[in-house]
Parts: sequence; structure tokens; C-alpha cells
Amino acid sequence: MTREELYSNIIRKKSFLCVGLDTDIKKIPQHLLGGENPVFSFNKAIIDATADTCIAYKPNLAFYEADGWKGMQTLERTVGYIRSNYPDMFIIADAKRGDIGNTSKMYARTFFEQMDFDAVTVAPYMGSDSVTPFIGYPDRWVVLLALTSNKGSADFQDTLSDNGEKLYQKVLRISRDEWGGNPDNMMYVVGATRADMLAGIRQIIPDNFLLVPGIGAQGGSLAEVCKYGMNGHCGLIVNSSRAILYADSSESFAEAARAEAIKVRDEMAGYLI
Repeated sequence: MTREELYSNIIRKKSFLCVGLDTDIKKIPQHLLGGENPVFSFNKAIIDATADTCIAYKPNLAFYEADGWKGMQTLERTVGYIRSNYPDMFIIADAKRGDIGNTSKMYARTFFEQMDFDAVTVAPYMGSDSVTPFIGYPDRWVVLLALTSNKGSADFQDTLSDNGEKLYQKVLRISRDEWGGNPDNMMYVVGATRADMLAGIRQIIPDNFLLVPGIGAQGGSLAEVCKYGMNGHCGLIVNSSRAILYADSSESFAEAARAEAIKVRDEMAGYLI
């Protein structure tokens, strides 16, 4: 999907919501557990209930890898269902890959050629050869970890160099200038719980899309994210996972998920005016 197509979907749907498909079999409604594939049944119901409210889905690979080959089959089936029924949807593999160049080539082949994702999250801390193999696939995206929302993020990402530049700022600058990433093929992960730092990030990368997790269950503020992070072409994909997926544990779980997604979508529509 191109940058123009992504922005067009945002304007058409009046939404920049990404629903994270972090599906934990221990949390899905009990009535699904007797079925042939409870996780896929849950995902399908969530997708059908929320597809008109969001522009992206983001399966977290850990929740599928934990179930071995069956989990990976469920992941492929989920991606295939989205592609077949909602072909305008942007699909992100939340895989956080990053390895030596030859291995990264295999990861890129996995997610872009075999599994047909639009984007994959990539860890930059092994340097350019761990990232550049993902760049160059037509209309596919690298989503580079920059400033994450977890408690331990400050251990390294906020580390200062001798010139006063923080490590995450160096990642932004070098990836922008030296790795071939540009607003047409590179996004950055910036946690919603670090929203006050978005203004400074926008000074370094004013035009790139930001994938922003952390609203909802993690307590991030959508208003703050939009205030500091939005640019002239929106420039945001804001993810919510648990607050939508597990809004209800009864047989009405999909309706409850839809209601939560609509709340977020309606708030987003106000910021797009």
C-alpha cells in the first residue's frame, strides 16, 4: 500500500485506528473454546465487527508463535481473511525483527512475500544491515522501533551521547539520512505514553507516519498524541489492542469491541477536521 492510499483510507474512514490482534487464548470468551480454531474464530469476529472503524490491523507475532505451527497457520489464515474480505486494510506484522543482513533478508521474504503483510516492525540496534533488507519492496513498509512505551525503554533509548543527542534521536537521524528510509516506506514506533516527546521527534522526522501504541489499556492520551504528533497528512496510525479485544467476555464480545472501536474512531474524526 502506498502512502497516498493509506492517507486516502484515513480520510475516507475518518479514522487512523489500528486494532492490535494480540489474541490470547486465555482471555477469549469461553464459548469459543470448543471450536475447531478458537483464536481464528475470535479474530474473524473482531475483524468483521471493527473493519469499518479502522484502517489497519496489527497481529503481534508472539501470540501466534506461542502456539507453534498451529498458531502460525492461524496467523496466515487471519491475514488471508483480511485480504479477501477487506482488501483496503493495512496489515502490520508486529514482529520486532532485527538480525544480520542475510537473516534479515529471510525475515523480509517471510513477511512480505510469503505472508503478504504491508509492514513489519524492525529493531534498529544491530545497525543498517539489519534494516535495509526490508527496504526496497514496492509499497511495503519498515516500522522502525524508535521510542517505545514500555517501562524499560529509558534504559537505552534515552541514553545521552557526548553531543547531548539521545540514542532514539540518533536512530531517527541516521535512518532518515543513511539507510534509505523515507516517508514513502518507513514509519517509526513512538509510544503514546511518551507523547510529550512527539514534538521533538517531529522536528527530526516531520513527514513520516508514526505507529503509536499505548492508548487505552496502557493509559496513553489520544488528545496528546494528536496535539504533538499529527502532521499535514495525519501522519499517525494509533493502535489499541486490549481495550478493544477484551471489552467483554460474553457472547456479545464482538459488539462490545465494536462499541469501543467506534468511540476511538469518533474521537479521531474530530482531530481530522
